[in-house]
Amino acid sequence: MAFTTRFAPSPTGPLHLGHAYAALFAFDAARRSGGRFLLRIEDIDPTRCRPAFTQAILEDLAWLGLRWEEPVRHQSAHFGDYQAALTRLDAMGLLYPCVCTRREIEAEIAAAGHAPHDPEGTPYPGTCRTRVIADDGAPAALRLNVAAALKRTGPLTWFDAEAGRIAADPMPFGDVVLARKDAPASYHLAVTVDDAIQGVTLVTRGTDLFAATHIHRLLQALLDLPVPSYHHHRLLTDASGRRLAKRDRAITLASLRSAGKTPTEVRAMAGWDQTEGA
Repeated sequence: MAFTTRFAPSPTGPLHLGHAYAALFAFDAARRSGGRFLLRIEDIDPTRCRPAFTQAILEDLAWLGLRWEEPVRHQSAHFGDYQAALTRLDAMGLLYPCVCTRREIEAEIAAAGHAPHDPEGTPYPGTCRTRVIADDGAPAALRLNVAAALKRTGPLTWFDAEAGRIAADPMPFGDVVLARKDAPASYHLAVTVDDAIQGVTLVTRGTDLFAATHIHRLLQALLDLPVPSYHHHRLLTDASGRRLAKRDRAITLASLRSAGKTPTEVRAMAGWDQTEGA
């Protein structure tokens, strides 16, 4: 089966070895199957994304030897696609505005006596679900009423190459944000819509995003979108076992290039073994 895969970095900083591994994993899965490899720039966050980082991403990936199908999809050029999805969900009665601050959310959860966590932090407890929000122009996020959405879809599953068939369980996330106060869409909505529009049939990404797939499967069902297969691969870690991350100033590909490393050497440093892949 020929897969269409994608690498979808955010231009909020330079690429590091963990990014190299993820990009090579997706590229090789497409190459092995005789499929297509796509590149998407997830630049929907206006406060953190920078054009200079986008250009650096393109240069780093080309230097590594990756070739992708044009055009590159930039999320910032497709706000209309996300708005169309929001309009459809709103027509189902599944969205509601939220004006809560992070402090208000944390206080309500603390008062409830428990604080379950997901990869994005503390799940939202539903404060604004029944609150009347004044239409005074103040910024408001749009949240998905997950319980109501599940009643509409019924039980759902998705398939991961490592874990097998998984029963979708988005409830632990709480009512997730689909449109942020400062951006027209959240990660969850944008990547789900993008993968469908781009025809992605195999989503490869790190295990840190495994849980998010429960939400993405729910959105696919609500929006009548095709369901890709998934392969959540291992994460690269530093000597202390902590995953490589921009915020921890992981060694960048640009710095390795400047130090005279070759693409072959950097692939090896990223731990890339070409016997791996989907």
